[in-house]
Amino acid sequence: MHNSIKVERAKKNITQADLAALAKVSRQTINAMELGKYVPSTVLALRLAQIFKVEVSEIFMLEASDWN
Repeated sequence: MHNSIKVERAKKNITQADLAALAKVSRQTINAMELGKYVPSTVLALRLAQIFKVEVSEIFMLEASDWN
């Protein structure tokens, strides 16, 4: 799964730590998601969408390998 969390953070000019506090997760969780090493729960994905004021599908995109 690909995500645009880093891009969305840049648009809002917030750090990983800032986003982590808003989303109620650790900074390491945000970092792992940005690196593609962690797939968030549905609840966390929805929280991030609300924080960024976008649809979940604008942050998280399936890749071909996700269908295998």
